[in-house]
Amino acid sequence: MAGEKNKEKLILDSAVALFTTKGYNATRMEDVAKRVGISKGLTYFYYKNKEDLFMALTKKAFDQFKEEFREVLRSKGKNGLEMLTDLMEKIINFSIEQPVYYHAIVNFLDVLKKYNDRSLRKEIDPMILDSIHFHKLLEIHHEPVKLGMQMVSLGIKDGSIRPELQPEITFYTVWSMIIGFGKMSGLVGFEGKETKISAEAWKIGYIKLMQEMLRGTIQANRPAIVQTSLF
Repeated sequence: MAGEKNKEKLILDSAVALFTTKGYNATRMEDVAKRVGISKGLTYFYYKNKEDLFMALTKKAFDQFKEEFREVLRSKGKNGLEMLTDLMEKIINFSIEQPVYYHAIVNFLDVLKKYNDRSLRKEIDPMILDSIHFHKLLEIHHEPVKLGMQMVSLGIKDGSIRPELQPEITFYTVWSMIIGFGKMSGLVGFEGKETKISAEAWKIGYIKLMQEMLRGTIQANRPAIVQTSLF
């Protein structure tokens, strides 16, 4: 059993390395097998096809992603807003240091969007729908969100986050903005752009703005009402 688990880990590690250097589309199952030093047939014993392998990789990505959340929750002496700030930094670093895993997570969210709409479900590759790892993901993908909601709830309780916010909506909003941060990085970092903000300055400003939104220090400027009389 331990040997089988080790083989599975070696295959996944090989897939991560090849997806990083060659990209998902250019990588073949035989490439993965060759890197591990096993036969292609044995690779198919563990994973039915490349889609199944990618779903297994995505499951591992979610497991590691969840551990980042747990590590933040285990930190001592921090309020809820400080935890969320640490989490923002961790997710941004995760997307940079583990790009294949982070891409797998974002890709799964795109697949999940189609899966939730029966009229779009037919657009999903049948080999993904047939993957046992995909169905495991359906069961566990909400776990990081539940941990993020705990941070928001703690912040509301300790007063670091505005009290009228709803934890689930708030965390989904924060996470969607973090995903947007990653997707906009190329645009901000492009040297030929007209705007002159640096990527680092944008990151600092982004985190500060997020903190202010959660604290509730941003208030809409309401125009002063001037009462006049026609007589």
